[in-house]
Amino acid sequence: MRAIDHVIVGQGGSAGGRTASVFDPNTGQVQAEVRLGGSADLDRAVAAAQAAQPAWAATNPQRRARVMFRFKELVERDMDSLAALLSSEHGKVIADSKGDIQRGLEVIEFCCGIPHVLKGEYTQGAGPGIDVYSMRQPIGIGAGITPFNFPAMIPLWMSGVAIATGNAFILKPSERDPSVPVRLAELFREAGLPEGILQVVHGDKEMVDAILDHPAIGAVSFVGSSDIAHYVYRRGVAAGKRVQAMGGAKNHGIVMPDADLDQVVADLAGAAFGSAGERCMALPVVVPVGERTAEALRAKLIPAIDALRVGVSTDAEAHYGPVVTAQHRDRIEQWIQTGVDEGAELVVDGRGFALQGHEQGFFIGPSLFDHVTPTMRAYQEEIFGPVLQIVRAPDFETAVRLPSEHQYGNGVAIFTRNGHAAREFAARVNVGMVGINVPIPVPVAYHTFGGWKRSAFGDTNQHGMEGVKFWTKVKTVTQRWPDGMGAGSGGDLPRGSEDGGPSRIQDAFVIPTMG
Repeated sequence: MRAIDHVIVGQGGSAGGRTASVFDPNTGQVQAEVRLGGSADLDRAVAAAQAAQPAWAATNPQRRARVMFRFKELVERDMDSLAALLSSEHGKVIADSKGDIQRGLEVIEFCCGIPHVLKGEYTQGAGPGIDVYSMRQPIGIGAGITPFNFPAMIPLWMSGVAIATGNAFILKPSERDPSVPVRLAELFREAGLPEGILQVVHGDKEMVDAILDHPAIGAVSFVGSSDIAHYVYRRGVAAGKRVQAMGGAKNHGIVMPDADLDQVVADLAGAAFGSAGERCMALPVVVPVGERTAEALRAKLIPAIDALRVGVSTDAEAHYGPVVTAQHRDRIEQWIQTGVDEGAELVVDGRGFALQGHEQGFFIGPSLFDHVTPTMRAYQEEIFGPVLQIVRAPDFETAVRLPSEHQYGNGVAIFTRNGHAAREFAARVNVGMVGINVPIPVPVAYHTFGGWKRSAFGDTNQHGMEGVKFWTKVKTVTQRWPDGMGAGSGGDLPRGSEDGGPSRIQDAFVIPTMG
């Protein structure tokens, strides 16, 4: 059976110790074993990172950018094999896997411009003979703890910016689908990244805690469920680290009476059910405004959901594939039952779905609820599966209030032809990312990604300039060159200008703001 090991300098082909099974969600069969590490493995990775990082930080940004350019070429070269590998462990269809990789590459493209992004600020003459300038410097060693649902995109979001800004980076991917992160690390080495700058350690809570507690790791980025994100944030900050921890979501799609319902339904089919709903930016709640809108939307949704094709990851006609594990499938089905028990109307029931010839796979059909209310636990919590809930709103004010008062604040969308309504909604809604006729409002790589409330802990978002700020620290220099500090003459330069040089300033030092 295939064995998946850490990517640590000086370590390869390790045997023994704890392992976890990596399944093929399409068949339900174990396809590999991943080695689970602990503090000793992390110590080795940190030691290698400490040895390599100073030289990488001293490498000029242009050369670091060239590694990013070359890495992008290599990933594009291997796109098909990477997508197949990703789908075999996660379960998402090949098209979704390629999208996963491509969205990560877009951050790498942003990192190719790192020489421009890292330029500091300069003020000449901030005081008498005084100049002030700032520079961005790497924090040293960073770490990323990433989830199963985007095994390429999220590791690239973190590692690309961290490495481009001069840090060494230690990645702990999900143990459920670890092969693509390992392969990406290998491609970075092929692209010319020095040994020790990017390493991969596998593990569970033991490894997470070791990362959070290690004194040499200066910053940690995390994506996962909100409870664990809060834990990571508190423990990491208590250890003196800079931490960004992205949590769960319950994104809403507001449908105004003037919306194009055919387009809305087409958008919802992908946003709610694509990738089996295993996305923090999925759209699992739709809020039609007014009863007429709700009835018309429901009538169009049912046949669209019935037309969805659930298939194996390699089925080019499938809209989505299996979920990642049998346990996660069972959890989704339990949430569906909770919704039924709470009184919501289960219009389409996806439980008990079996794919012919793949009966042991982790498949679940699409489900649709109507008449869901804000007091229901099935509405309040993240299901993270192919389940769409209709929450009816009588008016615009209620539609604004629903996502604003929810515990999660990752993303929200509004569908309308009315520019004033869209503008008002975007300004007032208490959510971090807003789509206007865009069902999954994930910002492009040169903007920044991050939610509000229990969807994110920490003050700095992912990628874009926020990512650069997270992985660097600012140093500000105030400089003055008074008399007696000239080079080559023992400090005895003339004070006049007869030598062709400037006259010297004789005044005592004055704080620039007081000059």
